[in-house]
Amino acid sequence: MRIIVTGSSGTIGTRLCETLLAEGHDVHGLDWVPNKWNADIQRITTEMDLRNWGQIDAARSGLQADLLIHLAANARVYELVEHPDRARDNILTTFNALELARQNAIPRFLFASSREVYGNVHAEVYAEDMADIDECESPYTASKMAGEALVQSYRRCYNLETIITRFSNVYGMYDDSNRVIPLFIRQAQSNEPMTVFGKDKYLDFTYIDDTVHGIMLCVEKFDTVKNCIYNIAFGKGNSIVRLAETVKEQLHSSSPIAISIMRTGEITRYVADITKARRVLGYNPRTPFDEGVKKTIQWYSEHLSHDRSLAGPKAG
Repeated sequence: MRIIVTGSSGTIGTRLCETLLAEGHDVHGLDWVPNKWNADIQRITTEMDLRNWGQIDAARSGLQADLLIHLAANARVYELVEHPDRARDNILTTFNALELARQNAIPRFLFASSREVYGNVHAEVYAEDMADIDECESPYTASKMAGEALVQSYRRCYNLETIITRFSNVYGMYDDSNRVIPLFIRQAQSNEPMTVFGKDKYLDFTYIDDTVHGIMLCVEKFDTVKNCIYNIAFGKGNSIVRLAETVKEQLHSSSPIAISIMRTGEITRYVADITKARRVLGYNPRTPFDEGVKKTIQWYSEHLSHDRSLAGPKAG
């Protein structure tokens, strides 16, 4: 299958493109930054600003596909609270990706949404029908809700076949060095303080390979599972405090763990109900929390030792 992946230089994009290529698909990545992790993914990536329709239109004749997977987004919740214009960018890139699909007659579109659309209502678990615009917590949440609405409108108005996947706290290889798990790893390795924002925060951490497994099932079964929304997560929660403690223990660190107040716009509790994904897709996440954290520590320890640029400003 010919597949376009936006955000091909990101965490999920890199791992997904590796998997798609290994499965024999014809993959074309789009991203505004080069892929620093994998030279093979960089070779199939066109660098462009997806906010700029002019750039997309200029390359449009070479962007033919059977499926467009739209991953590209500004994905750090608190960063978008501080810079809400980046939520506008998320909406614009989703619109432009949909327009690329419409104008190039790409029949299938998969949109990467987020558990943020459920808000902060403290349910035991969250099923796909529980998203509520009245519970919108942040500009990032709003951008994902708007993205989902645009996708649904293109399905109804232009007969675009769609799937919406809602991810949850994806972690593992290729993650940005300043996201929570790489940050904790770096701090623990240096015995620096580890700060937890919100002692009661309880989230559904999902290892990258399980997330990609869910996407690949959607790709492989698209025509029989289309026009639906699926939670792609592990289905069990862990506290941020436990995350910090696990990283600290596995690295035999003496880092103190400091508890700070929750940051504006962030969700306190989320555990996904993945019943629908299990039943319809055959989705079966395989990486428990402790095992996933161990794999992530091993990967970052190896890469930090070879590339100090990944270590961030405090580690230099």
